[in-house]
Amino acid sequence: MFNGATIAAVVPAYREEKMISTVIDTMPDFVDHIVIVDDCSPDDTSGVVSRSADPRVVLIRHEVNQGVGGAIITGHRRAMELGSDVNVIMAGDAQMDPEYLPELLTKVTTDGYGFAKANRFFSPESFHGMPGYRVFGNIVLSFMTKLASGYWHLFDPQNGYTAVRTSELRRVPLDHVSRRYSFENDFLIHLNILQVPAVDVPIPAVYGEEVSSIKLSRVIPELLSLLTQGFWRRIWYRYVLWSFSPIALLLSLGLVLFVFGLAVAIWVCFQVAASVVATAATVMLAALPLMIGTQMLISALQLDIQASPQTPTHAPFGAA
Repeated sequence: MFNGATIAAVVPAYREEKMISTVIDTMPDFVDHIVIVDDCSPDDTSGVVSRSADPRVVLIRHEVNQGVGGAIITGHRRAMELGSDVNVIMAGDAQMDPEYLPELLTKVTTDGYGFAKANRFFSPESFHGMPGYRVFGNIVLSFMTKLASGYWHLFDPQNGYTAVRTSELRRVPLDHVSRRYSFENDFLIHLNILQVPAVDVPIPAVYGEEVSSIKLSRVIPELLSLLTQGFWRRIWYRYVLWSFSPIALLLSLGLVLFVFGLAVAIWVCFQVAASVVATAATVMLAALPLMIGTQMLISALQLDIQASPQTPTHAPFGAA
């Protein structure tokens, strides 16, 4: 136990026969359950796990590969059945240093947050040694996830080193969360809809010799589609259906005015290119909607940032 809470480590594993024993051996003693989900690995990952003498280990093997998100969801469900109070995700490749697990768990068990996530890029020095295109990609993806999820104070969305209270996890419709590489992004969107208070925890990255199997040509379109749909789903539930907010009004009217003004501006440009003199009224017909629409969108963005769930609401487990 940790600070009065029963802790379960969910470990999604695929082709991790070389590293999974390290994950088990280095798991801190305060972790009560180690739920390892072998996502239909073609190697001996399950065999290595089954030979472990650690009584905390629970092995689940998927007969069909479901992706990292599917493995995590399976692990979460099993951990909740075991009676966990907090679930933490630990990668099967040993790239999540258990030394920093207490810092992550403290935010959830004592400080009152429902969800805590590791942030590898907590300082400019964190990007040293990383190729420029990856730095740019992480920044762009983080901003897009902030916009879609509404957690404007969080960074490094693809970091799966997380801790979540099972009381909050039970509220999440796990059947509707993405089961592929976009799991972390989609999970954040679902948490924000439920207004679960979340926090980043600065944790240095640990990189091994594992080679990523992610195919960007497939993952990027999937992420863009998920984030776009997730953004509008979040707006609908948080600011329209459950409690109508000025954010919805400012966003919808701002978009209409901005798109109208942009369309008129493009039409005016074509007219000018064809040697047709644009009148002052025509220019204003484009400029006014663009300016007003932009101001409305900025106001909606400001209000959405202020509404980001970041205030702890839970009592410490030790006080229960």
